[in-house]
Amino acid sequence: MPKQVVMGAMMTCSFGTAPCSLIVTSQIQEMSGGMLAATIMDHAPVVNIPTFAMCTSIANPVVASATAAALGVLTPMPCIPATASPWTPGSLTHKIGNFPALNDTSKCMCNWAGVISITQPGQMTEDIP
Repeated sequence: MPKQVVMGAMMTCSFGTAPCSLIVTSQIQEMSGGMLAATIMDHAPVVNIPTFAMCTSIANPVVASATAAALGVLTPMPCIPATASPWTPGSLTHKIGNFPALNDTSKCMCNWAGVISITQPGQMTEDIP
């Protein structure tokens, strides 16, 4: 069964070069494992999802430009997440306020074609469907 995701959960991006940890700002009332529980609305670039160090996606205009300048050699550039949409699907049964709780099977899409995944939910005791 999926685990509930909390503040400090570790994430990776399919085009990032380093993991980063989730920052919960969508709510302040529900805790899980002693940490704030996340919702699908914790998706704001930089605010909730910090940088994954370097971006290697050619769909990112900055990476595409640097790669073109290097005569086609892939040139990673600093990651600035571009996550316009909430995490999906979130919990089907557990809501925090009006939003589904975030579980560790949810994904968040970056506009530059990256898929952001939870690799460690931040707590290991609370399961949510």
